Amino acid sequence: MTGLATNDLQDAFVDCVAACANTPELVPGLVDQIASLGKVASLKDHTDRTTLLEAAISLVYALETPREAMMRHCWAQNTLFASMETVIDLGVFAILSKDEKPKSAADLAKATCADPVLLARILRHLAAMGVILETGPNEYRRTGLSIMLSSQRYSDSYYTVTNCMAASVLALPAQLKKTDYVNPSNGKECSFQRGFQTDLHFFEYMKANPETSSQFNNHMSVYRQGRPKWMDVGFYDVPSLFPNVTQDDVLLVDVGGGIGHDISDFRRKWPDAPGRLVLQDVADVLAQAKSGNLHSSIETMEHDFFTEQPIKGARAYYMHFIPHDWADDNCRKIFKALAGAMKRGHSKLLINENVIPDTNAHWEATSVDIIMMASFASTERTEAQWHQLVESAGLKITKIWSPQKGIESLIECELA
Repeated sequence: MTGLATNDLQDAFVDCVAACANTPELVPGLVDQIASLGKVASLKDHTDRTTLLEAAISLVYALETPREAMMRHCWAQNTLFASMETVIDLGVFAILSKDEKPKSAADLAKATCADPVLLARILRHLAAMGVILETGPNEYRRTGLSIMLSSQRYSDSYYTVTNCMAASVLALPAQLKKTDYVNPSNGKECSFQRGFQTDLHFFEYMKANPETSSQFNNHMSVYRQGRPKWMDVGFYDVPSLFPNVTQDDVLLVDVGGGIGHDISDFRRKWPDAPGRLVLQDVADVLAQAKSGNLHSSIETMEHDFFTEQPIKGARAYYMHFIPHDWADDNCRKIFKALAGAMKRGHSKLLINENVIPDTNAHWEATSVDIIMMASFASTERTEAQWHQLVESAGLKITKIWSPQKGIESLIECELA
């Protein structure tokens, strides 16, 4: 009886906790912070807006009960995702976002040839989740989010998650259990293969599925929108790269630079920079870059970054989100190949990656870390891990440039 009574008391305690605010002791301070910030914050200022946003999110987390949080995780997020992909496929956002005029679910169903009862159910959930604005019974108006998602370049992000991410993340618990919870390090034997039932590495899978690859490239291009970039004034000291660089010298090599988002931004923001700009990647990716809007002044070069770097003595070799795709052993191969091409006292390696802080990490960085674990058996790294990795390849970190929370840092390296 004593054991049963103890279990009953434990269950009663848990039931009580489940129905109470999660961290009530934080609520008064957060309310005061939001009230204070709301009076002075400029929503056009990135720092002001994100500071207010983080306080508001923290207040939600503190106020909601554990039971409410559980249901948000289990019910709201996956049903939202399914609803979003459905209305994107129907073209609802493009129609809804033509103007500010509210539109009925019936009219939207007629315009998209969807079942009106079905579409009304889905729109109701999207309004409940803040994607669109409800203006009356079965009547809705556009929001900034719905306007954004009327563009395929943005809406492709949802297809990307379905077609090359979600299954691997959902397979992660079973894969970790199978491997006795050892930190993954083999990109061809991780939860990506389990989730998508393939023996291909992520990048091989992308090559075999060109439509998914195109969606992924769109996803990565819009991910960058509105975020400070390393070549922006006030982030990294770009002019420090210019001395002793002639027009015939290579100023910047974008190693594994995809279809050229970053190097194109660099050229646009520093049009008078001296020297040549070179985009390196595999052949099929470069073909996509050339078919896009890549400026004619940007040279392209087919290159596998695990092999010897053919451009010797460039002022800067740049990599964005390359090391986070690979475990440490492969990163060392990449870095050593670059170190062999660098000129002492002149060349720099610029690594544009997340540097996970020891405390108060941002959810975008921690989310990407779990995605990399699942899809690549790789990782986002802390400052200490970056130092250890870089130094193991014969390089040294001279400075880490970090603009603000949740934004990739620029890790500046030289030969040791």
